[in-house]
Amino acid sequence: MPAQARRIALPRAARIGIATAVTGASFVLPLVTAMSAQAHTAPAATTAPAASGAAAPAAAPAAQQSYRVVSGDTLSKIADAKNVEGGWHALYEQNRSVVGADPNLIFPGQQLALAGHAAAPAKPAAPAKSAAPVTQDTSAAADSQVQVRTEAAKPGAQVQTQVQTAAPAQAVTAAPVAATSGYVAPLANPVLGEAYGVAGSMWASGHHTGQDFVASTGTPLRAVANGVVVKAGSDGAYGNEVEIKLADGKYAQYAHLSSIGVSVGQTVTAGQQLGLSGATGNVTGPHLHFEIRTGSEYGSDIDPVAYLRAHGVAL
Repeated sequence: MPAQARRIALPRAARIGIATAVTGASFVLPLVTAMSAQAHTAPAATTAPAASGAAAPAAAPAAQQSYRVVSGDTLSKIADAKNVEGGWHALYEQNRSVVGADPNLIFPGQQLALAGHAAAPAKPAAPAKSAAPVTQDTSAAADSQVQVRTEAAKPGAQVQTQVQTAAPAQAVTAAPVAATSGYVAPLANPVLGEAYGVAGSMWASGHHTGQDFVASTGTPLRAVANGVVVKAGSDGAYGNEVEIKLADGKYAQYAHLSSIGVSVGQTVTAGQQLGLSGATGNVTGPHLHFEIRTGSEYGSDIDPVAYLRAHGVAL
């Protein structure tokens, strides 16, 4: 047999079939390769949005809270105490339907919305459990304790709830505590002096038109209830006087003051300081002459002690 291999002659139809099979294989290989690459690439593109969403979760909306007005409150004091964003102006605009046209005149018992107050600091996340011993940083613990005490002193909505639960006495403000009806005595620790209605020729009406309270010069005097100042100045025998129109239509008058701390037209709240006691006008010594009137002028007096006691003030 010759050394060269015999060339096998194939029919024309067989040669075409073999060529077609080889060519088809050349097309199949790139297609499989592309599909394999796409299969490896697709999961990365699919998981990308999920990773992005996990990194930036949507912030939860702030919960709206409310505050009940107590004696001695003003919108400014409430806004400062509750960290209201925008101050008392924002607080007033949000509660205009409750407060009314005068932002200076609010009353105990009114419920004010506090949406927009600054959120209290979030508590640090608890450390993950580990088999290895954890060394406590004492300096960090001390800082944490100081922070807790500092925040507890602020009357923020969340912190105040904790303080009231642990120690209700800490929630009391420095303002004088009014009776349940919103009235207080005209000065702290009141001591009664010359009584109302005592007859005598030294009084133009023939009787004592007010109740005297024992008070040395410089004793702070305060509004017995919410009202508006209608008089503030010198008035003959009364000396320096302040008169406020109360919410119920009565008038409270303070006489013989050494100093006046309010002006006509000013809105005051129960317990707010009006001035200092003294001995101006027709007096024999320093004291407070206090009247309750049905009208603004002299001669419309009623028993001031009976009036205050009827409104829950202990005298």
